[in-house]
Amino acid sequence: MAVHVLAVLAYKEGDRVTSAFLAGSVNTNPVIIRRLLLSLQRARLVDTCKGAGLGSRLNRSPGRINLAEVYRAVEEVEPFASPSRKPNAACPVGHCIREELDRVFASAEKAMEHDLEKTSLADVINAVKASGACGKKRAV
Repeated sequence: MAVHVLAVLAYKEGDRVTSAFLAGSVNTNPVIIRRLLLSLQRARLVDTCKGAGLGSRLNRSPGRINLAEVYRAVEEVEPFASPSRKPNAACPVGHCIREELDRVFASAEKAMEHDLEKTSLADVINAVKASGACGKKRAV
């Protein structure tokens, strides 16, 4: 959802966009968008002004925003996490599996973020524009 919102802001090329407009594009409630925008603002990815006719815009060019930054701005839980309940320490697997899985999961998350760093918001919006879909529907 965050990439979608940022892509709309990139598509609008600096014009301020309201949370209601963004919610219409994402097909969700404006309150959810406003919460998302707060996270993006804390990460300095967007600038938001409250008030009638105002809204949000990107804080820097889409080419200078990579998807790893977006991921870090909005993800509150780890994508790979051990269960909250501890396994049976008396079990030959249970006593050591958590440490091994934590190592594997940390490596997987690092690899995912590394891959996300290779894609900019500009890459995403250019692909969207190239698909031709944006020219067919004028909702944005």
